[in-house]
Amino acid sequence: MPDSDRAAPRGVAVVGSVTADLTTFSGRLPVPGETILGEDFTLVLGGKGANQAVAAGRAGAEASFIACVGSDLFHDLIVDGLTEAGVDIAHLRTVPGPTGIAHIRVDASAQNDIVMVPLANAALSVAQIDAALGALDGSAAVLLTQLEIPAELACHALRAGRDRGMTVVLDPAPAAELPEDVWACVDVVTPNESEASLLTGIPVVDAASAKAAGRWFLARGARAAVVTLAGAGALLVTDSEVELIPPFPVTPVDTTAAGDAFSGYLGAALAAGEPLVAAARRAAAAGALTVTVRGASPSLPHADRVDALLAAHAAPGVRS
Repeated sequence: MPDSDRAAPRGVAVVGSVTADLTTFSGRLPVPGETILGEDFTLVLGGKGANQAVAAGRAGAEASFIACVGSDLFHDLIVDGLTEAGVDIAHLRTVPGPTGIAHIRVDASAQNDIVMVPLANAALSVAQIDAALGALDGSAAVLLTQLEIPAELACHALRAGRDRGMTVVLDPAPAAELPEDVWACVDVVTPNESEASLLTGIPVVDAASAKAAGRWFLARGARAAVVTLAGAGALLVTDSEVELIPPFPVTPVDTTAAGDAFSGYLGAALAAGEPLVAAARRAAAAGALTVTVRGASPSLPHADRVDALLAAHAAPGVRS
């Protein structure tokens, strides 16, 4: 295949959750039973699936989103946010009742905690996933999913993507035990430290333990693991290489959606034909920029900002 054809942008199909994100900002998080005064509040499009679709769209990919939204007052917020990011919502199904909700609290150190209530997301079905992937056959090169939808649906999407010859990317968040056979359907798994620790039983605290966790995923059939290490960068592990993706120096404001930016940009870069190491570095740059802006979907960067950050820090990854 000519290089020009191999590098041409191709589609990313995202199967996942969508929520209205209600976020409060305060100097610290309250202890149980305590009420404190906050400093700010936002209401925006969110959900790991929607965030990753928006990130892929802003990265320049033809992003299609397969999900369910409610018929309530948050419906238009969701639809408008996805459409403005250039995401194809032909496979976003409106169902009676409330849209999924995420209640997010962010403190002055940029750390957060989240309670996600699935609501309309529970209406996603095997039939909807299969119909959408059938319609996207031949146009979507990458399938991206997460675990904010029922695990059995995420596993079905992974298997369906593998059967259709797509590059399959799994963000295992929130971490949940999966059937052993499903790992063979995964081309790239992208856990953070806590998710890698929970899934593998290996406490991930540094590059060495991240490498061991990455090997755990490979031993079960995954073709590559990228363990994100927050301020320490990310570690790419395959059968043939281990690559440390150094962190990009930024001042964090809110870490919400950093992992979603990473996954969405990774999927878009792979769909565009970038090698995995380059794709992971682009994803890391997107994640770094995301933590510099408050909110979930509003913080997901556009491609020109990611390109500028990559150009400013052109050093390659370090092999270990």
